[in-house]
Amino acid sequence: MNIFKSLIGKVWQDPNAAEVVKITAGQLYLVRPGNIRTSRECIYNDAMATIRRVSAVEHHFQLVITRVYEDGDQELLEDEDETDEEKTFLIAEDLEFRGGETDGEPNFVWRDLQGDVDEFYEYVTVGANEPTRAFFETCMYRAMYERKYKTSADNVSDEELQEFIWKAPEEAAPVHRKKVATAESPKGKSRAGGELSHLLSFPALVEREASLYFWDGEEGEFVEHGVVTAKILKGESFESWLTASADGQQLLAHKIAGNMNQRWTSKMRSFTWNHLGEDQIMTSWVLRFTGAPEDYDAFLQAFTQALWETLYQTAWGKIKTDEQNYILSANDDVEMPDVSDEEEDEEAVQSELGVEEPSDSEEESEEEEEDQPPPLAKGEHNSQLTVGYRGDRTYVVRGSKIGYFTRGSDHTMKYGGTIDGITTTKGQEFRPNKVMLHDQDTKMILKNPGDPHSLYSLDLERGKIVEEWKVHDDITVDHIAPENKFAPTTHEQTLVGASHNALFRIDPRVSGTKMVESQFKQYVSKNKFSGVATTRSGKLAVASEKGDIRLFDSIGKIAKTALPPLGDPIIGIDVTADGRYVVATTKTYLLLIDTLIGEGRYAGSLGFDRSFPATAKPIPRRLQLRGEHVAYMNHDISFSPARFNQSETDSENAIVTSTGQFVIAWDFNKVKKGLLDKYEIKKYEDLVVQDNFRFGDDKEIIVALANNVVAVNKQQLKRPNRASLGAPRRTSRSHSGIVNAPF
Repeated sequence: MNIFKSLIGKVWQDPNAAEVVKITAGQLYLVRPGNIRTSRECIYNDAMATIRRVSAVEHHFQLVITRVYEDGDQELLEDEDETDEEKTFLIAEDLEFRGGETDGEPNFVWRDLQGDVDEFYEYVTVGANEPTRAFFETCMYRAMYERKYKTSADNVSDEELQEFIWKAPEEAAPVHRKKVATAESPKGKSRAGGELSHLLSFPALVEREASLYFWDGEEGEFVEHGVVTAKILKGESFESWLTASADGQQLLAHKIAGNMNQRWTSKMRSFTWNHLGEDQIMTSWVLRFTGAPEDYDAFLQAFTQALWETLYQTAWGKIKTDEQNYILSANDDVEMPDVSDEEEDEEAVQSELGVEEPSDSEEESEEEEEDQPPPLAKGEHNSQLTVGYRGDRTYVVRGSKIGYFTRGSDHTMKYGGTIDGITTTKGQEFRPNKVMLHDQDTKMILKNPGDPHSLYSLDLERGKIVEEWKVHDDITVDHIAPENKFAPTTHEQTLVGASHNALFRIDPRVSGTKMVESQFKQYVSKNKFSGVATTRSGKLAVASEKGDIRLFDSIGKIAKTALPPLGDPIIGIDVTADGRYVVATTKTYLLLIDTLIGEGRYAGSLGFDRSFPATAKPIPRRLQLRGEHVAYMNHDISFSPARFNQSETDSENAIVTSTGQFVIAWDFNKVKKGLLDKYEIKKYEDLVVQDNFRFGDDKEIIVALANNVVAVNKQQLKRPNRASLGAPRRTSRSHSGIVNAPF
């Protein structure tokens, strides 16, 4: 390998060189020895192989196999979402990479870590000579060396690289994979002040020094514990842990999961998260990286990778580099802009370390007693809130009934009555799982979970279902939306439907099945659509359980924009009337997307009409609750679908959602300035099921509680603090006790 040292030095020592080495022609195969399926399947007939640096993490490299198209071939691909143009693999020992030969052509073989144990990828080079193959192979071993030892391979010797050269099983000592116990199993049971023994076998993705803080609810601030060694540890089956230790003692070990409510602040180089302990106490923690700026970047990259792999049970290296960058960009906080309100600036600085504003000295007065509806049957509660567009009625699903409420002269909600016995046209009772007002609030469209191929039209004036609309014999109707955002205020009859992998228009006026065949598009992949919303002009934003978002200019075409998933399922989606902003709801955060294309050929257009340049995708912004507020609330966050306020004449200026007993509203104008955590909150004694603004009103919020519907003025929501969050006083624990027993 010495003959390559001078050549390797030229590419290896240049940190700005993204690509280390490339083989431009070859074929990629998936090999399944002993499988009853095709034992050798061609994945890419024409492909190039590249060793690429992972820019965000030092000493990490990827093996990238890219599909190569001949002129005109790519245009034949009808659906860009279905195109798999690149496969990436994080270069490490467990790939079992080695070189060989197939029919006289040099090849490379490595394990498919996401497939069965005996499945391998094989890249057969075309026209590459032996020196080229050997040079590529040497670079692979150097990449493995750097990842394992976290140091440069500039001066590594051939002998030191020998450990990375794969040996056949008969040449190697037997390797026994250790079964890792989880924290929930007896073997993985945590011990206060001690180590989780099964973590000892986990490799460290990153290890950095940082200052550790924890939220002291009694003091109302984050208290510093001291300097610790923080690590992201990775085990088998995509299990990863965040740990911190000092002086040989492990202080905390938190399993990385989707409910950590993580927040990154580059300005402070801090990482905040929540942890729900076995005692069901919610705590909040901060790591501040006071060393080199690269320490913060490396930890962010490693945590994001570990969380994404945990959520998707798929290797981070499997996704494209531009998708990785998009996911990482969602963690970027916004630099605080210059605003005229000096009080807001001061509040922003104080909130970085959780300095709590003083509690309100006087108790908040409760609203007038609302008219109470009759109690629900045991185990039932309200669901599916829908606020009227015309008049003052609000509807809520109550089991197999629809309750309606009217607005009193004093702005309180008055129980108006119940539409009993929601039944099919054949008299079978059902509980609607989706409802939508239609035709100037004279009708309500209902979805029956027991009949996924049909919709039902409820005549609100008569109080009974009058029509069943069979949409299609084979395609299910999983989600519905108005033809455009304000269609329910008109006599528009058509509406939008979606199945798990199809979009279509529904027209109840056509004979037979109601799907409009000319406006139907079914996608090959398992998209798992989870929601659809429309703009004023009828453009569509579609979300999925996989977490991705697609923007369409109309039904029947491919998406103009497809934004990759961050890892969390999307449970609701809404869009501003002009299409400029999309808000998607996940369990623990809201995702705000600005669809304006900022550069390139189509700068100034929206992502509904044109595709974003590959190098200039929008930066997704997270709207989430601060860790110390979640600690006071003391429960896992579980947001209801967030909504913009709606008006036919004015722009949106607020976003509302709920979790547990809390209604939360963001000032959208502040959000657009970058003040992402400036929200207000109100706690109720009962569970909040769903909430939404009254149509045409940006102040009044209609709130569906478990057994009632109430109205609240947005001005009655308070800035979150101990009092407004209703946090009970707990017996103080010593600081050392909190830190030493956080498992």
